[in-house]
Amino acid sequence: MAQSPRSSRASTALAALAASAALGASVLAISPAVVGDDRPESAVVVADAAINTLTPQEQAEGWKLLFDGKTTKGWRNAHAQGFPEKGWLVKDGILSVVESGGAEAAHGGDIVTVDEFGDFEWKLDAQLTKGANSGVKYFVTEKLGTPGRGSAIGLEYQLLDDAQHPDAKMGRGGNRTFGSLYDLIAAPASRPVKAIGEWNSVHIISKGTKVEHWLNGTKLLEFDRASADFKKLVAVSKYKDFKGFGEAKSGHLLIQDHGNTVAFRNIKVKGAALPNT
Repeated sequence: MAQSPRSSRASTALAALAASAALGASVLAISPAVVGDDRPESAVVVADAAINTLTPQEQAEGWKLLFDGKTTKGWRNAHAQGFPEKGWLVKDGILSVVESGGAEAAHGGDIVTVDEFGDFEWKLDAQLTKGANSGVKYFVTEKLGTPGRGSAIGLEYQLLDDAQHPDAKMGRGGNRTFGSLYDLIAAPASRPVKAIGEWNSVHIISKGTKVEHWLNGTKLLEFDRASADFKKLVAVSKYKDFKGFGEAKSGHLLIQDHGNTVAFRNIKVKGAALPNT
């Protein structure tokens, strides 16, 4: 999550995003999953579906939209009650981080769901601009971290321009590249990341203490949050000083403001919303 060089101006990048939208551990634990076709039915990527909507099958399965394409209902600023007054833009069915130079949570700030989730599946589409750094987090507990100082704390699915951003070469063994469990477990080098400017489909599955990261219909990795192997990884990571990191029974879902223009759409979740802890 190091700072990056400033990307293209926000207006130019957002125009490009809008144009694109118009067109359209234990044994389980601490290694990347084997890339293959063992994907669950819910991981199938459906092309050309209407954005920010649910299919009849998704509705029957219990999926709920977290973004309606028009408002920020259901989201708030991390460590605050309201939605950020700057740094975020809703336009043409897309929720975007506004370019501010690449600083971590220093402009509008991260946003989190009002609700918390324990067992869940979370899907979204993400589109990066050149050199961009971002991420989506889960099991975010606001008891960890310091309000106003960096990003809120939680397990992170890394979103990064691996070719242009220096963070890709930091950490250990590629564990800060696209799709990785940030600073903990590297996604496989063969992961199916789409080109900058295209939409990548992110899918996170959490059941009990087991978690899976998926990208464009392919499983990237899996781990057990309660395993000794996971705790060993945390002990040598940037999270080592956060007691109980990644072990909460429930937490908020988070989209990061890392100061680069990144767009999101089709944000949806399956799983019961839980009282805030």
